[in-house]
Amino acid sequence: MTAPTILHDVSRRAFLQRTAALGVAGVAAPLATTLGAIGEAAAATASDYKALVCVFLQGGNDHYNTLVPYDPTSHALYAAARGGLALGRDALQATALTGADLGGRAYALAPAMAPLNPLFDAGRLAVALNVGTLIQPTTRAQYLNKSVRLPPKLFSHNDQQSFFQASSPEGAVSGWGGRIGDLFQAGNGSSTMTCINASGNAVFLTGRQAIQYNVGTGGPVSLLRGATSLYGSSAAASALRQMMTETNPHMFATEYARVNKRAMDTQAQLANLLAGAPESQFGLFPSGNALADQLRMVARMIAISGELGTKRQVFFVAMGGFDLHDNLASSQPVVLARLAAALRAFHDTTVALGVADKVTTFTGSDFGRTLTSNGNGVDHGWGSMHFAMGGAVKGKRFYGAAPAIGSNTNDDVGQGRLIPTMAVDQYASTMARWFGVSDSDLSTVLPNIGNYDKSTWSQGFV
Repeated sequence: MTAPTILHDVSRRAFLQRTAALGVAGVAAPLATTLGAIGEAAAATASDYKALVCVFLQGGNDHYNTLVPYDPTSHALYAAARGGLALGRDALQATALTGADLGGRAYALAPAMAPLNPLFDAGRLAVALNVGTLIQPTTRAQYLNKSVRLPPKLFSHNDQQSFFQASSPEGAVSGWGGRIGDLFQAGNGSSTMTCINASGNAVFLTGRQAIQYNVGTGGPVSLLRGATSLYGSSAAASALRQMMTETNPHMFATEYARVNKRAMDTQAQLANLLAGAPESQFGLFPSGNALADQLRMVARMIAISGELGTKRQVFFVAMGGFDLHDNLASSQPVVLARLAAALRAFHDTTVALGVADKVTTFTGSDFGRTLTSNGNGVDHGWGSMHFAMGGAVKGKRFYGAAPAIGSNTNDDVGQGRLIPTMAVDQYASTMARWFGVSDSDLSTVLPNIGNYDKSTWSQGFV
């Protein structure tokens, strides 16, 4: 290969990576719709269909009032530490999670999350205990002695969101969802449809080659918002589209035009396929629920995956409202009810579509919260609990170590901030392995996984 050809390929690839998220004419839109196909060859193939769906709870969900200690001893410790913000044990009876052996420990879901209890009982929902950002296994003594590497800027929203999604602090250039996409995108009939974000943009879905494709809750976002006129002139709009897609002697300008053309073609193809999916298949989702709207879009995309020729897809949706330094007692039940309703509708829709065992949904968040109250709310914590949901999930069980309840325990670094005992890497590797990522590729997806004993790479919940 000659030097000019190499320069062309490298420049072209770099240009595509850096212009992928740009909008045209001041409008944010998914320009780089099929750029994933231009990346290096995938390291994995698949003959069946599987999807991972990350539901990110932005702001740091208060896990203590989401999954509540329920056995009498644990609840008494929880109530004593939490004071007036503690949920009463009598109110938890209907949402107690039964059938799981924790050596005398028991938990209940918050009453607002009652729609998820039947999924747990049916073995379709599992709970991962004390999950959080780590670089390597960490004890309280190591934390206090500063003798172990820690994620930078603990308790910071932006950095811990990024570390959860990317294994790196704010400024990370790729996330573990996108890096999974790197491995499988070449095996998809439409590589563009490998990593799909229904909430905007997130580092989680950015790969080293794979680039996330953004969809709105109503479908793909068209360039220029589908405008048929510009400044009142249809001719001006037509001329602009021609300028955006015509070839040019300059290499970058030509590639930019190709990107625009692919964006328009992909948008049209996707819009047509979505229009053909019967609306009756998606009627379980509640109205007035932004997360449900995003998950409805994910369900619609999964329904047309066969027509797109996709075998592996990674999705991202997000929900805000969890940073509750104030008004926890009144505000958290509202957001948890919306979360539970959206998750239940999504699960039931995958059942109706016949793909429940092919779709694994899991939660993520910046961090957990403090056990102790600041008076009206709770402050930034570290370890938290998370849900995994789907037909392939080994549910009706808890995974990981149940943390001690209280301050100054071996699991606590102050105010009931939990030191994670299940790293995000171990949580993520469980799902990555189910998805088809080989052990030899796990370190590419999760750069810190080698710091953990291989027997713990899979936590077993899926």
